[in-house]
Amino acid sequence: MPELILLGTANALASPGHENTHMALRYSKGVVLVDSAASPKVRLDQASLSIHDITDLILTHFHPDHVSGVPLLLMSMWLMGRGESLRIHGLQHCLDRVEQMMDLYHWQGWPRFFPVAFRWLPEREGTLVLEDEDVRILATPVRHLVPTIGLRFDGLSSGRSVVYSCDTEPCASLVRLADGADILLHEASGAAAGHSSASQAGAVARDAGVQKLLLIHFPLDRNGKEALLEQARETFPGEVALAQDFMTIEL
Repeated sequence: MPELILLGTANALASPGHENTHMALRYSKGVVLVDSAASPKVRLDQASLSIHDITDLILTHFHPDHVSGVPLLLMSMWLMGRGESLRIHGLQHCLDRVEQMMDLYHWQGWPRFFPVAFRWLPEREGTLVLEDEDVRILATPVRHLVPTIGLRFDGLSSGRSVVYSCDTEPCASLVRLADGADILLHEASGAAAGHSSASQAGAVARDAGVQKLLLIHFPLDRNGKEALLEQARETFPGEVALAQDFMTIEL
């Protein structure tokens, strides 16, 4: 059964035991990594995930807390002898800048470097990112400071769905992406340009008719855990909880 493993749940300010938000989908063909923070191999090892099993990398947007680990991820794969191609999915705004970032490291000159296939996703709701007999991943543009996508993970055998808002203000496209999902992972950085409060996350979960809301990408230094949960419960009548690093969600 596919499962989504939360490798980090913090906002841009990480802390010990609370890494920047990124996650991995483990399924029958391998592992799909969503964003790449800090030193990816360390976090993958802690989650008992092999870097060799990663088939795809999805990058939601080009902000440091979501892409700063890409050079270390690619270098680790290279130093560990990877030969097969790695597919990297994302919006053109993000992938163009990732390629420019890697050019600063002269990655094309790394001896016997494995192939990397960039797959540019259109800024269109419900874009298919990946699908096989186990799982389907869809991407939809959300409302952040730079072009950004939210993601929907559908378990095709179980019928279960998990939606990840990524960094966003409340927006209708996210409500449509999350429609009827079992779980909505919604950011709760706080009400600001390009972000959402826990109360706003609850309103999105309510409007989308999801069963459970998991708050993610939240700052523990500004709001206590109970305060965040109380804010979300003001607008969402269903189950609310905080996402935790290394939490596993079955699909």
